[in-house]
Amino acid sequence: MLRQLSLALALAMTTVVAAPAFAQAAPAAVDAQSPQGIVTTISDDLAKAIEGHQAELKSDKEKLIAVIDDVFLPHFDIDYASILVLGQNASKASPEQRERFAKAFYNSITHRYAEGLLNYTRGRVKVLPFSGDLNNKRTVVRTQVMLDDGKSVSVDYAFRKSKTGDWKAYDVIIEGISYITNYRNQVDAEIKKEGLDKLTADLEQKGSAAIDEMQQQTGGARK
Repeated sequence: MLRQLSLALALAMTTVVAAPAFAQAAPAAVDAQSPQGIVTTISDDLAKAIEGHQAELKSDKEKLIAVIDDVFLPHFDIDYASILVLGQNASKASPEQRERFAKAFYNSITHRYAEGLLNYTRGRVKVLPFSGDLNNKRTVVRTQVMLDDGKSVSVDYAFRKSKTGDWKAYDVIIEGISYITNYRNQVDAEIKKEGLDKLTADLEQKGSAAIDEMQQQTGGARK
């Protein structure tokens, strides 16, 4: 059976392209299963998978995609993210259409941004202290990413508690801009123009080129 795939996973990768890092270690007292702990886990696992293997992964893109699957996918709410990116179109689509779209969109956007992970380095992101109470429907982990020019960028990760009780990320917000919302606007425009099945077929056939075309036609997502 095909694994269900997540838009939110792809969104996390775009932040790595914007600034080649993910997170510093959180304080030792932070629960590894908490949203903050999960951000740190992703950072550590990504470092183990990428560092020292850049040349090998650059020559084998499918192996790089497998690294992305292994590191990010377990920590994202794939069902919820896919429904969010479809927006009001989700209620009109069959379960089969939603699953097919999620797979096609995921494959397209991961191939579009995957090589940005090859620039991964540690220590460029500070996980900010969490304040307030954990909210099962939406809890945000806030970070500051240090860019090459010395400037910092706010990168936040929205989490929710899944039906199994695990914390799962579903959105990435960069400088106040939600990638779920951004891509939802683009997807909605394409669906209105040509329908969900045609958009899905384009994603399956054109891959990352379809993402580029969609961005150009609607003003584009930030990279």
